[in-house]
Amino acid sequence: MLSLENISLSFGERTLFRDLSFTITPHDRIALVGSNGTGKTTLMRIIVGEQQPESGLINRARSVTVGYLPQEGITAEGRTLFEEAQSAFETILAVHQEIEEVQKLLETLDPSTPEYAEALEMFGEYHHKLEDLDAWRMKSKVEQVLMGLGFAERDFNRPVETFSGGWQMRIALAKLLLSEPLVLLLDEPTNHLDLDSLEWLEDYLGSYQGAVILVSHDRSFLDNLTKRTIALSMGRAEEYAGNYSFYEQERVKRRELLQNQAKNQQAQIKQTQEFIDRFRYKATKARQVQSRIKMLERLEEIELEPEEEEIRFSFPPPQPSGRIVMELQGLVKRYGDLTVFDGFDLKVERGDRIAVVGVNGAGKSTLARILAGAEQFDAGTRIQGSNVLVSYFGQHQADELDLDREAIQIVDEVAEGEIRRSLRTILGSFLFHGDDVFKKVRVLSGGEKSRLALAKMLLAPANVLVMDEPTNHLDMRSKRVLQEALQSYTGTYFIVSHDRSFLDPIINKVLELHPGSAKLYLGTLTDYLRKKHEQQNAAHAAASPTPPATTPVESRRPEPQPRKKQNGREIRSLRKELEETEQKIGHLEGRKRELEGLLGDPELYRRPDEARSVNEEYRQIDQILSDAYAHWSDLTQRLERLESQ
Repeated sequence: MLSLENISLSFGERTLFRDLSFTITPHDRIALVGSNGTGKTTLMRIIVGEQQPESGLINRARSVTVGYLPQEGITAEGRTLFEEAQSAFETILAVHQEIEEVQKLLETLDPSTPEYAEALEMFGEYHHKLEDLDAWRMKSKVEQVLMGLGFAERDFNRPVETFSGGWQMRIALAKLLLSEPLVLLLDEPTNHLDLDSLEWLEDYLGSYQGAVILVSHDRSFLDNLTKRTIALSMGRAEEYAGNYSFYEQERVKRRELLQNQAKNQQAQIKQTQEFIDRFRYKATKARQVQSRIKMLERLEEIELEPEEEEIRFSFPPPQPSGRIVMELQGLVKRYGDLTVFDGFDLKVERGDRIAVVGVNGAGKSTLARILAGAEQFDAGTRIQGSNVLVSYFGQHQADELDLDREAIQIVDEVAEGEIRRSLRTILGSFLFHGDDVFKKVRVLSGGEKSRLALAKMLLAPANVLVMDEPTNHLDMRSKRVLQEALQSYTGTYFIVSHDRSFLDPIINKVLELHPGSAKLYLGTLTDYLRKKHEQQNAAHAAASPTPPATTPVESRRPEPQPRKKQNGREIRSLRKELEETEQKIGHLEGRKRELEGLLGDPELYRRPDEARSVNEEYRQIDQILSDAYAHWSDLTQRLERLESQ
């Protein structure tokens, strides 16, 4: 479907790609991985055509469409949210526009003229084209994707320019999913999603009809979705037939094999060179010497990727705090007319390791700031325990760094004791390599500033850590360093995050926030997700009709599986609703044909008022029929899914 052939690209003396080749086939689920700076984003831009390689070919069938979601920098304006998302259906919208123009033209033409007959034929052709494009499902598709990505129905008519940067990226993602390109390139798509939206996107991409290529530092996301991994290293692409976890294991095996091959090759080179040196000036061995010299010249030495330094980071030992670390009583927080918390209570005890999850807008970041003492509230009480020293990392902490200081000076001013000797190593774990540690804050990128602010926060002596999305700008290795440090930390922490693989081993409680409510769960994130799914299944079962009581004879029979009984009831209900919908569609299609007959009658246009009335009814019937088709399609898919179970 799409292939890269001998792609090469350099920036100055640095070679990014050298004769890089691989193929993308239909329905591929590919993880594109590699250390920072190996060119993952650049390669995506080459595939989509935004960046040209110095040499090599991108072979793509003419019918193959490619869609790309970059990490940042996308904004929209001038439309409502729904209109912006709907603009992904450019072809369908263009056909609707053509139909409106033909309708206006028909009202002005003499029905007895050839021009009228031609316009009427075009009118019919456009409607057939809409049917071929599955146009009646457009509205329901837009609603499904927008709500899946966390937008509420009340947001549909909001101007897109009123949404923040994170929501702008969701809008761009929604448009991309709705346009359904055959090759979908997603660069860090999970950065701006909450846990619910992340799970929805995972399910959606799992059944996506095209190929999907992902760059992500969310290990669970990659493991659950991808079946093939392409690792970029030393300018080449190496393929692995599995997800990220498979890649990690297989990479170790391949490296060991390559190390042995390199060791054997070096032994062979040494032996050959010794022969050349020994017999270089001996006439009887001249031919053999020349043969070995040519062999060495042709030999391609095995290159090994430099081993990453194993980094360990430990928090400064915190002083013990009181048993109750923090308590919120009757907390009220409002932003204008928006009430975030109204009578909210929370008790944080020493040793609590709490993950905060919930939809965007539920107040996760606000709660983090209140706990850290960085946000005022309208009513209630915040009680800080004895000997509590809080260290806070917020999403905007990077903006408070001194622009004129160097990165290493920023961390040095908060570090205490022996840890000061390891500052360069610690900065290395947060992707500041070599002379990067001497860069002034003002020249750092947004991601670099965020990582520096996180390093500063972790080095400050504290027994309570409050962290808001600490992993957003970290790669897999940096997250592992932070995760291991938190596992050995003896204090209390409170983390806002949606990174499942990062959170699961390090937390013992989950605080779920919803607008106007909160619930605390004991256990890991896996425990929380399992309980949530059980609650959803129980609620679904409770909403289903109660089955009739069994007779004594029936009660002696083996009890069928509860899920099977539930599916049977749902199938019968769906079949009935499907039959009613088909009858409604039949009635609407009949009326539509009647109206088309009237619109095709030249006599109608001699009665302008009646023509306008018929035309208006036709438009209304067409819209109602479009919604009915969409509902029928949704019912059919649900029925097929249940019947397959």
